[in-house]
Amino acid sequence: MAVKDTILGMLKVHQDDWTSGEALSLQLKISRAAVWKHIAKLRQDGYEIEASTRKGYQLKSAPSLLLPAEIKDGLKTSIWGKRDMVYHPETASTNTDAKILATQGAPEGTVVIAEHQTRGRGRLGRDWYSPHSRGIYISVIIRPRFSLQDAPILTPLTAVVMAEALTEETGLEVLLKWPNDIVVSGRKIGGILTEIGSEMDQIDFAVIGLGLNVRRCRFPEDLKSKATSIEEETSRRVSRAGLVRSYLGKFETVYEQKKTWGFGPLLKRYEALTAVVGKEVTVNSGGRRLSGRVRDLDEHGALIVEGGGGTTIRVVSGDVHYSFNGVADQ
Repeated sequence: MAVKDTILGMLKVHQDDWTSGEALSLQLKISRAAVWKHIAKLRQDGYEIEASTRKGYQLKSAPSLLLPAEIKDGLKTSIWGKRDMVYHPETASTNTDAKILATQGAPEGTVVIAEHQTRGRGRLGRDWYSPHSRGIYISVIIRPRFSLQDAPILTPLTAVVMAEALTEETGLEVLLKWPNDIVVSGRKIGGILTEIGSEMDQIDFAVIGLGLNVRRCRFPEDLKSKATSIEEETSRRVSRAGLVRSYLGKFETVYEQKKTWGFGPLLKRYEALTAVVGKEVTVNSGGRRLSGRVRDLDEHGALIVEGGGGTTIRVVSGDVHYSFNGVADQ
């Protein structure tokens, strides 16, 4: 753990009292001048720390930012977010950053998180609206040991994890719109973008990006009727750091369970949350447009669609439209 984070942890433990510079110096085996430099860095991060020549230091308040120290404080994972967590006040895209890190050998469980994305991306090349400090924009690197044909299951896995974490943290009834939309009250509250790096027929790495609308904000005109946020739905302020901790903790648990139990239990939860089986759908994929009825989801979460004349089509990706409380893609 970085010295700065250790000092922050000590100040949090004794937040109702003062912590002397001498105690910090002795504990960390650094000079009192070095302690002061780390306190100055914490203040630059937005922590309000009072200093007294005779008493030492006292933490008064923490910033409402998704700083690694705030997320890691209480994070119940073994690997995810515990190894490397990269924080950006602003970046073009957390997925782009994570892909670069993955190609450079970043380990599984590496997390990239930002307060604002200037070129946030959604599925099918769409933009993702990412206003500063109003949402959660996070990407996780994983290195799953299964074949490329199993890659489509990663989006349903992530969707189920976020839906269940969101319900646990907020009490909201959360549904999923196939394949990657997170929906509350008929409007989109979040979405997932999964990108794969592969060698031959094996996955080298996967980057799983999540965008979640948390705070109230002024959505662009084309999104006002389609998008919502946690605050708008609950009328209360929720901890963004707490949501990230819940998401990472549940994600790691479900991901590890998959190694023992396979995808079966997950797909049953995904099917229940999407309610797409039995629906009439229209699919735009690969320049083709087709319509039919969803007969089932296969073992990777793909749609099995019955078209005209008894034909059966497997749909892994594309633009899929079906009756789902009026929800459209963001």
